[in-house]
Amino acid sequence: MSALTLADARRVIEAGENRATEIGQPQNVAVVDTGGNLVAHVRMDGAWIGSVDISINKAWTARAFNISTKELADNAQPSDQFYGIHASNSGRVMIFAGGIPLTRDDEVIGAVGVSGGSGDQDQTVAEAAAGAL
Repeated sequence: MSALTLADARRVIEAGENRATEIGQPQNVAVVDTGGNLVAHVRMDGAWIGSVDISINKAWTARAFNISTKELADNAQPSDQFYGIHASNSGRVMIFAGGIPLTRDDEVIGAVGVSGGSGDQDQTVAEAAAGAL
């Protein structure tokens, strides 16, 4: 199993910061390892402090279920298969766009979580961040 290193996490965060700067939306970017433990987090200047925990929990959710939080949200609507999942795990599960599993050689080794803008903004920053791995 390949491990997610601090250097990996820093690269992921830097790519997320670059994309957030491009779109003009300060963000919180969090990276967790395969166990869902926080490896690194950054709150860009001007990013909402209320989104710190959300970014960390988006990363945790993406790793806990090995699915993007956007995909999970799509399946967590009333009458869908994961409706109510956001109430599990003491409310830690996030069903907003912006959390993406990180893979290496088709193996999930962690996840990135982004929060601080609209769902589309969070998602585009998360995609750029994940692409840096």
